[in-house]
Amino acid sequence: MRKIDLPLPETTADDPRIGRLIGAGLEDDAEPRVVLVGFPSDEGVRRNGGRTGARKAPLEIRKSFHGLTPDPENSADFRRLLERTADLGDVEVTGDLERDQRGLAEAIAPYVARGTVVVVVGGGHETSFGHFLGYAEAGRPMEILNWDAHPDVRELREGRGHSGSPFRQALLHQSGFCRRYRAAGLQRHSAAEAHVRFVASKGAVYFADEVDPGLVGRLYGEIADDALVSFDMDAVDQAFAPGVSAPAAGGLSPGLWLEAAYRAGLCPKVRSVDLVEVNPSHDPDGRTARLAAVTLWHFFRGLAERGDRLPGAGLSERRGS
Repeated sequence: MRKIDLPLPETTADDPRIGRLIGAGLEDDAEPRVVLVGFPSDEGVRRNGGRTGARKAPLEIRKSFHGLTPDPENSADFRRLLERTADLGDVEVTGDLERDQRGLAEAIAPYVARGTVVVVVGGGHETSFGHFLGYAEAGRPMEILNWDAHPDVRELREGRGHSGSPFRQALLHQSGFCRRYRAAGLQRHSAAEAHVRFVASKGAVYFADEVDPGLVGRLYGEIADDALVSFDMDAVDQAFAPGVSAPAAGGLSPGLWLEAAYRAGLCPKVRSVDLVEVNPSHDPDGRTARLAAVTLWHFFRGLAERGDRLPGAGLSERRGS
């Protein structure tokens, strides 16, 4: 792993910033409640014929995330959660995607095994197969909920995975640990019938025009096993998220997207998330990276409200939502 050193945000004591709080309550032998790992890979995007640049995203998203403040309505719990969050740094990618995915799996598997909440910041959507492999290595069956404009169950190319194949690879993995796969936010004009049928046979599909706040809540309420939730930024309408590998016209509104992130944090069955496909090379004003950072913020907001259902001791009980 490669440690990431960012300058601390300039601020005052009465205006706390996330960059000054992350890990502040961890002693050398303390067990974190949350671990954050970067996966700066876009080799899978290149193999899939997409526009590269997502390898730069973990750094840019961290920069934006570090400048945010804790939730002012639940500041104490939010701060305690951040103080017990360990940023492990980035997986040192080599360009050999299969090797790099195994490296991600090895980095997160011990935390998956212990039930620590894992946050993976990609990178292309090939990130998610390495993320899944962490469960396989830890011997933990699970299900996947993917917020995405695309099903990402394409066939392999010349026997190799890519950014369009991670969930087919997870579903067909020899471990059999992916018990169910649901994809929400799909674009009807970007989802092949064969792929939609394949996903429906393994779980369920929901198109972008079907997503509303009620569905968001229901999808989390229906989670049965430990869950990996994947957030592909191309599910958001390109007016708000132009800096992605494959922009989506007519995608989800930021409000629905952030509600999905918050509900993931709140749901006690969600054990890990990844955030993928931000492409700083095509994000000239940084709006996509900022929205990605706020996505993480809403997930952490939900975690802080999860209360005593969160692994580790001592968060207060969550307030009513």
